[in-house]
Amino acid sequence: MTSSNPIRVGVVGAGNMGADHVNTLHRWVSGAQVTYVADIDGRRAAEVAAGVPGARATDDAYALIAHPDVDAVVIASHDSTHADLAIAAVRAGKAVMCEKPLAPTAAECVRVLREDGTHLVSLGFMRRFDPGYADLRAALGSGTAGAPLLVHCVSRGVSSAPGATDEFSVTGSAIHEFDTVPWLLGAPITEVSWHAARPTSAVAGLRDPQVMLLRTADGALTTVETFLNAGYGYDVRCEVVGEHGTLALTDPARLVSDTARTRATGYPADWRPRFADAYRLELQAWTDAIAAGRPAPLATAYDGLVAAAVAEAVIGSMHADGRTVAVQVPEV
Repeated sequence: MTSSNPIRVGVVGAGNMGADHVNTLHRWVSGAQVTYVADIDGRRAAEVAAGVPGARATDDAYALIAHPDVDAVVIASHDSTHADLAIAAVRAGKAVMCEKPLAPTAAECVRVLREDGTHLVSLGFMRRFDPGYADLRAALGSGTAGAPLLVHCVSRGVSSAPGATDEFSVTGSAIHEFDTVPWLLGAPITEVSWHAARPTSAVAGLRDPQVMLLRTADGALTTVETFLNAGYGYDVRCEVVGEHGTLALTDPARLVSDTARTRATGYPADWRPRFADAYRLELQAWTDAIAAGRPAPLATAYDGLVAAAVAEAVIGSMHADGRTVAVQVPEV
């Protein structure tokens, strides 16, 4: 059933991700109205809600989900809360856009899928909506470069979050590639291995950068580099080497500076400028689908389960001296 009324959205999580979703929904997504913001820090929730006329704040995410003024829910809270919140929203009959990962473990993803019989849960793998990645996928589909043989993925940041672990580099960063690569190639990841260089003095308790090798069912090999403490800026790259040529994302920098006999382009400090268009397009597609009563064209809860299964295989390799590990997707 098509609705002419705005979709009233409640956002759970008022950190950088949640606050950015509130801003994007309020400023750039037509047909959406942010009515509630929740965070365990009620003061932070209130600060974010204050930027949207009429929006209210709470420190109780479950109260937000149950509230009659909320039609749909965006989950951008800590990873450990995702599964329970998604299940609560499904039981309330409300559409969900859950940020990655769907849950920290594949077993918890299965819990969500078993509840989500009406497919209310969508996953925030926003690279599917990034114009550069969309063009890359279309070019691959056209066969311009021939069958893909190698994919090279790079994901670098300025600095890691406090307490970041080896495993977080997989579940918090590389997991994007675990969705993007099968989506680009049209083939699932079947086996993986994990590798790291010698430890550095840049950060304690974290092997950084890391390299993961992914083999997909079509026989292509993918290298994934995650470097959380690259220092120089936020930098995401992807190149596909095919039988007859290569395809690669271009640098999205919009400004060239010529000063002091030097030409330079800048890097963003984090993911927000680089993927602003992707988040806007993703949230617009989600809102439009809810309003029209049709399935959302975002990644599904099952896609989230598959990515989690790949992450678990990579972490298994991490703890087994880099041996190759087969990906096992649990039955639902």
